[in-house]
Amino acid sequence: MNIKSLLLGSAAALIAVSGARAADAVVVAEPEAVEYVKVCDAYGAGFFYIPGTETCLKIGGYLRADVQGGDSVYTGGHVNQGSDPNGDGTYDFLTRATIRFDARTETELGTLRSYIETRFNYRNGSNGTSIPQAFIELGGFRIGVADEIFGSWVGYAGDIINDDVIQYNSFASNQVSYTYTGGNGFSAIIAAEQGEAETLNGQSYDYRIDDYMPHALIGAKWEQSWGKISGIAGYDSAVEEWGFKARLDVKITDAVTAWVMGAYQTNYDDRSFNTNVHRNWFGTWEGDYAIWGGLAAKVSDKATVNAQVAYEEQGTLAAALNVAYELVPGFTITPELNYTKFDGARKDYSLAHGGNDDAFGGIIRFQRNF
Repeated sequence: MNIKSLLLGSAAALIAVSGARAADAVVVAEPEAVEYVKVCDAYGAGFFYIPGTETCLKIGGYLRADVQGGDSVYTGGHVNQGSDPNGDGTYDFLTRATIRFDARTETELGTLRSYIETRFNYRNGSNGTSIPQAFIELGGFRIGVADEIFGSWVGYAGDIINDDVIQYNSFASNQVSYTYTGGNGFSAIIAAEQGEAETLNGQSYDYRIDDYMPHALIGAKWEQSWGKISGIAGYDSAVEEWGFKARLDVKITDAVTAWVMGAYQTNYDDRSFNTNVHRNWFGTWEGDYAIWGGLAAKVSDKATVNAQVAYEEQGTLAAALNVAYELVPGFTITPELNYTKFDGARKDYSLAHGGNDDAFGGIIRFQRNF
C-alpha cells in the first residue's frame, strides 16, 4: 500500500465517522415565548395572574396634590396655623402617594382576598406614612385593619374633599366582621372593632377598648336599581353607649343622584373632645344628633358637580360645593369651596374661635389615578 492509498482511505473513514456523529447529534429546540402577564377578567379590569399561580393581582393607586387656603372650616382659624387659634398661617399643601394591592383566588369556600393600601404623605414640610387598610377576606369573613365600619357600611358623605367637617365616622380600626349577602339586594353585617388612638393638633385621643369586650356593630342594607336604604348600630364597650345611623340614596336620573343620612348617639357629653374624657367611638359629631345630605350631577362627559350640607345639634352648619373635572382619562382636577357657620365655640380639636363665627375656605385637588 502506498502513501496515496493510505491518505485516501483515512479521509473516507473520517467522513463516514463524521456523518454517523452528525446523524446522532442533539438538536436544541428554539425557546418558546412565555406569556408572563396573563389577563384575569374574573374580578374586573386591571387584574392579572401571578405567573405560575391561580391568584389574580391588581396593583393601582393614585398620586394627589391638595392646596388649601383661607379659613379652616373645621376650626375657624387659618388652615395652617398649627395649634395656636390666633396664629398666622399660609396655605396648606398636602402631597399623597397611595398604592393598593388586591390579590384574589377562588376556593371551595369562596373568594380568598387580601387587600393592602399604603399611604405616603408629605404635608407642609413633614413626612408621614400609614397603612389604613390591610385585611384578609374569605367569603363574607374579614379580619384586619380597615375604615371604621360605622362610616363605611352606609357610605361616605359624597365626593366632597372636606366631607367630614361634621364628622360621620371615626378613622381606621383593627376589626373582624362577617357580611351576609342574600337575594334581591339585601345584605347584613355583624362586626367587632378595637378602636383607635390618635393625635390631632398636638392633643391625644384614645378610643380603644379597655378590656376584652370589643366595640360591637350590626347593620343591614337593601339596594335596588333606584338606590338603597342602609342602617347600622354600634355599641362602645368602653363608655357603654350607642351610636345609630341610617341613610337613603336615590337615583333621580341617570345623571343625578341624591342622598340623606342621619345619626344619633346616646348620652352625649360635651366634654368628650377633651383628652381626659373618652367619647363614644361611634359618636364623632357634637351633640345628640347630626344630619348630612348631598347630591351629585354629571353635567358633561368630563364634569361632575358635587354638593353637601351638614348640621349637628351643637349648632354647627357646614356646606361644600365642588366640580370634579376629568381633564384627560385618569387625571382629575377638583376645585372646592367650603363654608362653616359656628354657633358657639366648637370643642373639636381643642381650638376655641369665639361664638357665631363664619369660616370660608377653598381647596383644589389634582389627582392622577392608575
